[in-house]
Amino acid sequence: MKFYIATDHAGYAVKGYIKDLLTDRGHDVIDLGPDSADRVDYPDYGRTCAEAVRDDVGSFGIVVCGTGIGISISANKVPGIRAALCHDAYTAEMARAHNNAQILGMGERVVGKGVIESILDAFINTEFEGGRHAGRVEKINAIDAEYKR
Repeated sequence: MKFYIATDHAGYAVKGYIKDLLTDRGHDVIDLGPDSADRVDYPDYGRTCAEAVRDDVGSFGIVVCGTGIGISISANKVPGIRAALCHDAYTAEMARAHNNAQILGMGERVVGKGVIESILDAFINTEFEGGRHAGRVEKINAIDAEYKR
């Protein structure tokens, strides 16, 4: 799988850990920044990751800020993107299985490294179930289409 990863300064400390986990599992990882823990604005990085995933069909993204909330909200502003803020393996599994999420959001100040690993494993190893969930995802996509400018 191909992953784009972006954080803000509050998510920077775990970015290297996440990249190592993904590459150790054989995935391609493209780091979209930042390059240091200096203060940056999470909307810029959430958007950058979401646009990269939108433009690279079949790829996935990971966004991390202090809580994961702001960067996930920012990523979801890009039409066609479904970014899911996950705090445990179950929410990551459901984000993929039921919502076909392309971007995983996490909060560095909320989850520790062991939990991050279980979240990543659940997200990576879960396929979209389709079926009754496909119609719901299409309704989400229709909302995006309705508000596209």
